Formats: sequence, C-alpha cells, structure tokens
Amino acid sequence: MKRHLRTMSTLLALALLAAACGDDETFGEDDEPDADTEEAEEEAEEEAVEAGTEDLDGADITVGSKDFDEQLILGEISLALLEDAGANVTDEINLGSTFAAREALVGEQIDHYWEYTGTAWIEFYEEEEPIPDREEQYEAVRDLEIGEGLYWLEPSPFNNTYGIASSQEVFDETGVDTLSGLAELLEEDEEMASLCVEGEFETRSDGLPGMELHYDMEFPSDLITILDTGVIYGAVADQDPCNYGEVFTTDGRIAQLDLVVLEDDESFFPLYNVAPVFTEAVYEQYGATLEELYEPVVAALDDDTMAELNARVSADDEPPAGVASDWLEENGFIGG
Repeated sequence: MKRHLRTMSTLLALALLAAACGDDETFGEDDEPDADTEEAEEEAEEEAVEAGTEDLDGADITVGSKDFDEQLILGEISLALLEDAGANVTDEINLGSTFAAREALVGEQIDHYWEYTGTAWIEFYEEEEPIPDREEQYEAVRDLEIGEGLYWLEPSPFNNTYGIASSQEVFDETGVDTLSGLAELLEEDEEMASLCVEGEFETRSDGLPGMELHYDMEFPSDLITILDTGVIYGAVADQDPCNYGEVFTTDGRIAQLDLVVLEDDESFFPLYNVAPVFTEAVYEQYGATLEELYEPVVAALDDDTMAELNARVSADDEPPAGVASDWLEENGFIGG
C-alpha cells in the first residue's frame, strides 16, 4: 500500500462502484457458502500442490518487500527467520510499489513477500465488495491465488487498513471524527477540508476515488496535495499544507504526533490483514516447513505489536533490520 507510478488508471478506479462493506453480517453456524464459493474452493483444492516437507537448511529463497516502513520490517523478519532456519536468503527488500513487488513475485524474480488481503482482493482481482469477515476474506484470496501459482500462509491478526486523520487541534476546532463528518465539512467549509494523500491512494479503487463515491464527497483538485507517505503524518500534525491526510492505521506516528483517525463509520475500507506469500516452486518443496516456521511469528503480529515496531522505525529512526531481529529474538523465534 505505497506510492507507485500510477499504473492504475484513475478512470478505472472511478468506474468501480463503492464497496458495500458496512454490513456486519458474517456466516453463522447455520449459514452455508454459496455455490460460487464452494466451486472456487473445489477448484483451488484441485489445482493446489502439496505443501513440501523438505528442511530449509541450504534452501535458496529470495525475499522481497514493498518500500514503506511496515513492509521493510516484515521483509527483514522473513530474512532473519529464514536465515536462522538455515536458508540461503537473497535480499531484495524495498522493491518499490505494490505492483513492483507483485510483478517480481509473479515473474519469479523473488520467491516471497508479505501481502495484504484487501489489496489482493480489490487491486489484483478488481472485486468491488470486500468481505467483512477476516478469515473468509483471506480464504477467498488464498483460493484465487492458487490459480496464479502463489501460496498464502495464514494471515496476521493486525489489520493495517487505510485511514484519514487530522491533528488534535483540527479535531478540537471542527469536531469532525468520522468520514461522514468530513463529507459534511467539505460541503460547509471547503477550505478547512484540505487533504494530503500519496500517489497510489489517489488512484486506487480502495483509496480516494472509492472513498469519495462511497461517502458521496468530492475533493476539488486544489484541495488535494500529493506527498510521500512518510511526509503526510508531519504535514497533518503541522496543518501544512493540509488539515487531513491519508494514514495507515498501524503506523506508530499516529500516537507519536497525537493524530486523530476519523472513524470509517460506513465501513468503506476493506480488511488488510497481511500474510506471507510464496511461489509455487518454493511452497511445493518447503510449504509445510514454512507454515510451521511462520505460524507463531504471524500469530504474534497484532495491531499493538505492529504499531510499536513501526514506531521504532518511523518515529525513532531505528533500522528495520535491527527492529525485526530484536523482536524475533526477544520472543524466542530465532537464536534458540
């Protein structure tokens, strides 16, 4: 979920209907998945290769990542974890945008990176309606990806979704604490609703175009400033050049800068639980071994933990590699 060179067309993004994800219903005990869901699961089972059980000692695995702090940390977690298990790891961390990392994985220039369920569902498969249940959203993506020769391990508990934030001072002045309230402010006091976003969010269907459609709002172009993701937090805190800005909800700078994240009161933004993704060739050799290795690590990455790790990099300027290794060692995941 980071800046790219606008390979996604704004017109395409605007053409997608707003996601109807305000429904809190999930499958209950008596509910059954529809025929399309069952068919997709059956096809995935037929296409799936068996998870390999080979030992990772001496395995050659290339690890990539996107280019923002959380992804750098996750990439370094994989690098340290795999090296500790005996693999020969090639470091391709910090490849760039979502689509740069995706293309590298599909093209087998890398064997693994971490991806978000919402990103895959909305961006890669152009689905218009996110699934509000965390596990069902993961399973839907997992099954689709098997058809692409990609294998998703279980997702993390943390959900790094998009958000819109203001400074505490702007909140005190406007009282706006929801996205619906921001839509009203845009109508009543347009100049107060200036917005900073990064390039990818400006074009993504699960970003600004979709949010505008869903909340029936439209930001004039002169109210929007495009900045790098890391710059937005400070710009919002300083109210220069914007009063509101796109943020990632697990970013440690939110707490550090005392930002107020507006409630997504109509539940537009999808779930973005992250999972380790591997190519079929690696999964077929080492899949079961990787699942066992990653399971406790992924399970430990909840919202608070990820926000703390992000803060150490984004706010405290610690190197991602050191933060990742420290956390893995402190929790007994490596070095035992």
